[in-house]
Amino acid sequence: MIDVISWLFVFVALYWAFCFFWGIRASRRIESANDYFLAGRNLSPWVFALAATGISFAGWAFTGFPGLVFKDGFQFANTAFFAIAVALSGVLLLKRQWMLGKRFGYTTSGEMLTDYFKGDTLRNISVGIALLFGIPFVAILFGASGFLISEITDGTVSRNVAMWTLSSFVLLYSVIGGMQAIAKVSVIQFLLFVIGVVVLGIYALDLIGGFDSLNMGLANMAQNVTSHLGITGGKGGGDFSGYFVIPGVVQFTSGLGIETPKGGPWTSIMILTFMMSFMGIQASPSFTMFGFSSGSTKGFAIHQIWGAAACVGILLLVFSTIQGIGANLLGANASVNEAGFAVKQVLPELSKYQHTELVAHYIKLIGSNMPWLVGFLSLCAIAALQVTAAAFMSTTGSILTKDVYIKYLHQDADDKQQIKIARLCTGLVFLAGMLLASFSMQATVLIGGLAISCAFQLWPSLLGVTWFSWITRQGATAGLIVGLIAVVMTEALGQKITGGLLPWGVSPWTIHSAVWGMFFNIVICVLVSKMSSHDSDLDRRESFHIFLHEYTASKSKDRWSKPIAGLMVVVWMFFAIGPGSILGNIAFGKPDEGYEAWIFGMPSIWAWQIIWWALGVGMIWFIASKAKMSTEPEKDIEKIAMDDM
Repeated sequence: MIDVISWLFVFVALYWAFCFFWGIRASRRIESANDYFLAGRNLSPWVFALAATGISFAGWAFTGFPGLVFKDGFQFANTAFFAIAVALSGVLLLKRQWMLGKRFGYTTSGEMLTDYFKGDTLRNISVGIALLFGIPFVAILFGASGFLISEITDGTVSRNVAMWTLSSFVLLYSVIGGMQAIAKVSVIQFLLFVIGVVVLGIYALDLIGGFDSLNMGLANMAQNVTSHLGITGGKGGGDFSGYFVIPGVVQFTSGLGIETPKGGPWTSIMILTFMMSFMGIQASPSFTMFGFSSGSTKGFAIHQIWGAAACVGILLLVFSTIQGIGANLLGANASVNEAGFAVKQVLPELSKYQHTELVAHYIKLIGSNMPWLVGFLSLCAIAALQVTAAAFMSTTGSILTKDVYIKYLHQDADDKQQIKIARLCTGLVFLAGMLLASFSMQATVLIGGLAISCAFQLWPSLLGVTWFSWITRQGATAGLIVGLIAVVMTEALGQKITGGLLPWGVSPWTIHSAVWGMFFNIVICVLVSKMSSHDSDLDRRESFHIFLHEYTASKSKDRWSKPIAGLMVVVWMFFAIGPGSILGNIAFGKPDEGYEAWIFGMPSIWAWQIIWWALGVGMIWFIASKAKMSTEPEKDIEKIAMDDM
């Protein structure tokens, strides 16, 4: 253990030196508030692409995804398609928001919403959503880093000591160098995330004895071992172990916590709505702000096609899935051990409630032979958690500065004062998050889990700004408020607030809370917008869309591309993450018919997922490049003041 701690210290020290270097270097380039908040709107395409991919995925994907695959099997592995869903979200929103930011000089999403809709309510709500990301959501990530180090060192370094120490350096380089430092450090953090996931996946596969050995072991499980998910009972095409199939299209249950779906919670509709919730990441105020920092739109396509869809997709569907599924054959599953199907019993037995410990146990397993690799992989995990946390923490501090301090307290603040307040606000956000993680992790998870679903509720407002001028301020505001209420009422927090009086649990009818919120959000938004459609601001809103159309209008020979792109999205969503995904349960061999019956030598649902992942990458490429949703505008955009329109 001493060797492991020593190597961990060496790698973390080198990592801190790198972060501090970029913090100092970036600080020397800060000449204005714009430099601090948005890196001078000049991030290079590759820096933006790699940083944006890390920020969007790494924090949860490295440690959370494998453990949940171990717990819920291939039905949960289907959620790896959130790599495609997030890319699709960016394709629809990112370029157009960036064009408006370039045109009118917006720094935050709140400024854009206020300028477009002419009202402060949407700005204030967006600040609240930013705080959900900046405090409890970031606290979850920082808390996870502390937990990881505590587990790897067998408690020699306590969770809180590790959490405060590691996170303090994130605060340091963030407040010193602003967005420039965060983006540059995010590049190396993303690369460490990729390396770590690949190494752990290969290591797990090597322990099992190769791909054939893995799948033969899975075939034995499918025929002889029942997981905590039970049997599907005809849902999803047969009476199969829920671990190897998607349990039907939808189950009209009362919700988790009250009624458990048969064969597992991840029905097609649950997966589809869960994927839609992740589209809230790039609709969040923090990511909108990060998008404004890009020097051009060239990095958007790189991020969406090759970073998110291609790279993260294969990392999750192959390497992370091998970690999670393979753990069953390496001693982590008590039922498999009792049945005698474990290849090796090198991992400790983990209950379904201990799935978050899986990655830490893989890393610890290496320790006896290669303590240096334990230190390096620990650093990879820390970097993956911190790349997401740093961006959301820092942008939240900047949002508080621009949308609260400057808007309501000191509108004439000069650049020096703005930077000073932003650093102070970032420090306060950090302190609030760390105290929450230190003293009430249960509340942290309860509140932080709302962040992505609440950010998803901004979609109608952002679609109004970027696509649909008929959405009015009144409609967008009313829809957003009702949608947020619906999200809370279909999450665990709703039961807490009402004292358990609600007749439903979490995500009733296996529909994620984010989509329950969006259903009511859209209904109210449309109704109220129609009732207020003759408002005096319609011409103003139209002027924004005239500008967007002028700079994005397709040539006559390219006009076919967008309808085809729309059709591709519908087909892909239906078969990859929608009702058609249950066809994958048996398309290439039934789970319980044995290894020889599996056409590709692997569970049918896994093969189906990989095929539709590849098609999803092609779909994102077509939309981003051929349909020109993420290409450079047709001509240069000149910055103008709003009063000049």
